[in-house]
Amino acid sequence: MTNHDAEQTPEDLEGLLDFLEGAGKEVDADSISVETMLNAVGSRSFGAMLLVPGLLVFSPLSGIVGLPTLCGLLVLLIAGQLLAGRKHFWLPRWLLRRSVPRKRFLKALRFLRPVARWVDKLIKHRLTMLTHGAATWVVAVICILIALSMPVLELVPFANSLSGAALAAIGLGLIARDGLLVVLTVAVYLMGLGAIAYQFM
Repeated sequence: MTNHDAEQTPEDLEGLLDFLEGAGKEVDADSISVETMLNAVGSRSFGAMLLVPGLLVFSPLSGIVGLPTLCGLLVLLIAGQLLAGRKHFWLPRWLLRRSVPRKRFLKALRFLRPVARWVDKLIKHRLTMLTHGAATWVVAVICILIALSMPVLELVPFANSLSGAALAAIGLGLIARDGLLVVLTVAVYLMGLGAIAYQFM
């Protein structure tokens, strides 16, 4: 995967949407690839790279069959490489070339705008020790567990919206250095997963 020499990383959710929207409008094609999305938001940032699949699954694009599973695989590869100590993430070409319809992509970003403005008012630097160093390994393991659940949850209508929201919130917490957001997100995700499991008991 290519990396820009002077790569910028968004500092909040609305900033990330700006980066993605800019990339979507610059693309001279009917679809936008995973590679274009990741390069737009910062392909060296673990937090930013979690936000992309998280937002895709949380947005109306989750209705595309197989997209949650594809995003789960993306998270597995990224989090696994973080645990292996890699500083630059590698992803297979076939995965980077996967794409979504450009018009639906831009429409999904517009859908996320009000949510982004509301969320950005809540985030701040808190419990920053949980957003860097060894703590990110724990976060990576949590993200792997979330990713592993996504193919199964694809069988339950809208269940993966919970996974997408969790991944996006964790990624945002890492970018904004808001450790409290990461902790609360994990707690809410576990409760939501428990509620889904309870329905099938």
